[in-house]
Amino acid sequence: MTQAERLLYLIKYLISENNELKSFHIPEEENARKRLLRSLMNIRLPKPVTKDFLDIQDEYLQGEKAEKGIISLADIPLVKSGIYLWQGDITRLSVDAIVNAANSGMLGCFVPCHGCIDNAIHSAAGIELRLECSRIMEKEHSMKKQKIEEPTGKAKITEAYNLPCRYVLHTVGPIIYGEVTERDCRLLSDCYRSCLELAAEYQLKSIAFCCISTGEFRFPNEAAAEIATQTVKDYQKENPSDMEVIFNVFKDCDYEIYKRLLG
Repeated sequence: MTQAERLLYLIKYLISENNELKSFHIPEEENARKRLLRSLMNIRLPKPVTKDFLDIQDEYLQGEKAEKGIISLADIPLVKSGIYLWQGDITRLSVDAIVNAANSGMLGCFVPCHGCIDNAIHSAAGIELRLECSRIMEKEHSMKKQKIEEPTGKAKITEAYNLPCRYVLHTVGPIIYGEVTERDCRLLSDCYRSCLELAAEYQLKSIAFCCISTGEFRFPNEAAAEIATQTVKDYQKENPSDMEVIFNVFKDCDYEIYKRLLG
């Protein structure tokens, strides 16, 4: 199968699952088909799928990953001992773990082609990631450890599937509705510390953080970066190890903020 054939197969399979979409017209243009596939993956509920679909999906996403290019830790400049700064697409990073700024449902973003990092990570990983997240949440709920929603400031770990990293750490940051409170700041710090503690528990050697709670969750970028860098520095001081931390940013403004804060 060529990539184009895989793409068409996946689209047709996902459309066939949904009676409301069975008369949907599939566009001819490749980029339009890619957006359609991502949209169909985004809206798909966590439910059983055939092995053939997963095999072809994985082949397709591995091809897309190779086309985007993979960034290893050796490609990223060290800004100070144990800390790196990199601007770009976090789904390209070949590190032990990347951090996903998840929502409280913990199943990924269901908005087709939404610009959030949760959507980007799930789209690049494949539908297996949503299936694993669903199993984790169902298990937690059945054991009555928590409600169906993930608490803010905690972290969970999953496989990475078709991403170049080994694991994904999922954390829910605080949502800002007005003025930033002390509790908001504490919860955001908890996100970073929870991820670091979970990474240490799994003996991971490198972890890449996105800008948790900024963007859709409206935490001011400067204040969020100050909390992120200080929490990581404090953790590294309290827990000396060889774990490398990468601050991954996407926007130019965030790059300038982190560059200044990290000296």
